[in-house]
Amino acid sequence: MDSFYHQAHPGLTFSFVGWALIAGLTIFYLGSVYAQHTDHKWNRWRIIFFLLSAVFLGVAVSPQLVNWAHHDLRGHMVQHLLIGMMAPLGLVLAAPMMLALRTMPVSAARRVTSILRSRPIHLLAHPVTAFMLNIGGMYVLYMTPLYAATLDAPVLHHLVHVHFFLAGYLFCWAILAGPDPAPRPTVMRFRLAVLFISIAAHAILGKLMYGYLLPRNTLHSVEEIQAAAQIIYYGGDFAELLLVIALFGMWYNKRTSRRYAFFSVS
Repeated sequence: MDSFYHQAHPGLTFSFVGWALIAGLTIFYLGSVYAQHTDHKWNRWRIIFFLLSAVFLGVAVSPQLVNWAHHDLRGHMVQHLLIGMMAPLGLVLAAPMMLALRTMPVSAARRVTSILRSRPIHLLAHPVTAFMLNIGGMYVLYMTPLYAATLDAPVLHHLVHVHFFLAGYLFCWAILAGPDPAPRPTVMRFRLAVLFISIAAHAILGKLMYGYLLPRNTLHSVEEIQAAAQIIYYGGDFAELLLVIALFGMWYNKRTSRRYAFFSVS
């Protein structure tokens, strides 16, 4: 019992801290929506996307999934899909930066806008940079000893998930170039090309994991690794399909005079 508590306690702490942060951000987001509703009508779909993102993150940091992910590569892959792909897409579609700019004082909003338009942010939010941080990070994790190192270092394990959440958010923002203000967005064709390369790279990684039993130097069985590879392969396809739909939906919304609330960027 003492041994189990010692192993579970860090996971419980991570879950409670994660839930507290998610709850705090949700209250702040909804409070910001309420604070500006008399001056601006906030798209209800953005609220739904934010709540979905919060639910995905809440499930990902739940004690049950954290414990499963710590011992089973399949649980790790489910957690990765929620934290690194599903939650970031929902958050980007929720337009948190636009909401913040509308809520904060004009002087502060101008300073934030100038930062968003700066060259460092432009380079960071470039689709190629976002691709390297997002998909490149996955290759580094599963094709090097990094994953094995995270099994014995809970802090490193949590930092990896923080990286994938931020990288996933950055990638979705760079590809969609909205609804939050994007610094000098690239043309649609280029963003679409990067997205399709990302889909291919994701699929190749899943096949490499399945065929070469990656990551290595772990206690995971062959069946477990191959099942995890299938989860990231098919689950990644589903998440990226949603991103494709969002991209074309926003593009069509801009190109036509029709305004669909689901894809509205205004």
